[in-house]
Amino acid sequence: MAKPMQADDIREMLDADIRARIIELEEERFRLRFRGATQPLEDPLRLRVLRKKIARLNTVLRERTSAGRALTSSGT
Repeated sequence: MAKPMQADDIREMLDADIRARIIELEEERFRLRFRGATQPLEDPLRLRVLRKKIARLNTVLRERTSAGRALTSSGT
């Protein structure tokens, strides 16, 4: 089983890579939700894992943008 992506691992990624990963995970989540509506899923907990990964990625992006704002506002 693959090691779950931790926030420290995400912080090492570039913003563009994080955004690309979010798009990939959102697409996978959409496909799983769509398939789950028509047939039983093999691993229904996968939806929860995807949701948490997306939230973790979005959190790191949000931290970076708020840190950027704090640096620009304190620099004046």
